[in-house]
Amino acid sequence: MASETSSAAAASADAPKHSGNGHDVTAFSREQELQAYRDMLLIRRFEEKAGQLYGMGYIGGFCHLYIGQEAVVTGMQMVAKDGDQVITAYRDHGHMLATGMDPKGVMAELTGREAGYSKGKGGSMHMFSVEKGFYGGHGIVGACVPLGTGLAFANKYRENDNLCFTYFGDGAANQGQVYESFNMAKLWNLPVIYIIENNKYAMGTSVERSSSTTDFSQRGRSFDIPGEQVDGMDVRAVHAAGKQATEYVRAGNGPIILEMITYRYRGHSMSDPAKYRSRDEVQRIRTEQDPIEQVRERLINAGEASEDELKEIDKEIRAIVNEAAEFAQQAPEPDPSELWTDVTLPSHA
Repeated sequence: MASETSSAAAASADAPKHSGNGHDVTAFSREQELQAYRDMLLIRRFEEKAGQLYGMGYIGGFCHLYIGQEAVVTGMQMVAKDGDQVITAYRDHGHMLATGMDPKGVMAELTGREAGYSKGKGGSMHMFSVEKGFYGGHGIVGACVPLGTGLAFANKYRENDNLCFTYFGDGAANQGQVYESFNMAKLWNLPVIYIIENNKYAMGTSVERSSSTTDFSQRGRSFDIPGEQVDGMDVRAVHAAGKQATEYVRAGNGPIILEMITYRYRGHSMSDPAKYRSRDEVQRIRTEQDPIEQVRERLINAGEASEDELKEIDKEIRAIVNEAAEFAQQAPEPDPSELWTDVTLPSHA
């Protein structure tokens, strides 16, 4: 028993100690800044267009936008390698784009078209791409956590070097299945990074009102899972924390928790008027901490890009998104016979 305790303590001692903030942030090269700027801007413009199409009636059902949180998945994908998996909850469009899924296919799924990633039958919350290592947005709160843990188990069973980036929110962090997953992940030292996107409001209730402890990075302490809080509005901080976390997990130390302190500018979903917070609060975050604006200012202040260069990137991104929107509005809807495909029917024998 003593040797087991000692080895567990040693593993925790090897875990990343930095917060991913301030002095721990490594400066990006010009290429990294431009990559992050382009990737985050694609997510932002895509989500803005999705919001427009929802208002026009082209997108039905639920639709949860990722605007404001772009630095989280962008920074983490910068440290991922081919073969790694991503799984998340229902605020998932940004994750799809960050893994390299085609904006046309994503937007077509949002509008319920045959050319969508789930043939128009999954909608905003349920689409997948095994080719890109994206194992879905999932509509049930917290459901992606045991599934992501299972993906990590498969990696360990196959003895490959892949890990699973398992994303969920501050609201899901209070679900019981999350802690069952934590226990198994540490018991078997599975290669999984639990990324808690703490955007301060689960659905419409602030974390202070819904959680007895608000430092979600420490939610794995009773399972001996190390964790840290990260400035999720700074893509460099996310990258720094993600780099150390992937090295820690790939070394065979088991799971780790990264709590990304972030913020969503829109309501919980398109049907949410977000009256539980003030306009001043949202505007303050937009003005002082916007993840895309931070990169833009660094590029310009360092003389690494001009206003005209960045405007040209924005123009290119808008063209990609507009093309995806046009495609998603004109693509054919699924044939009625598709209702019976990809479905396992109960046996009446």
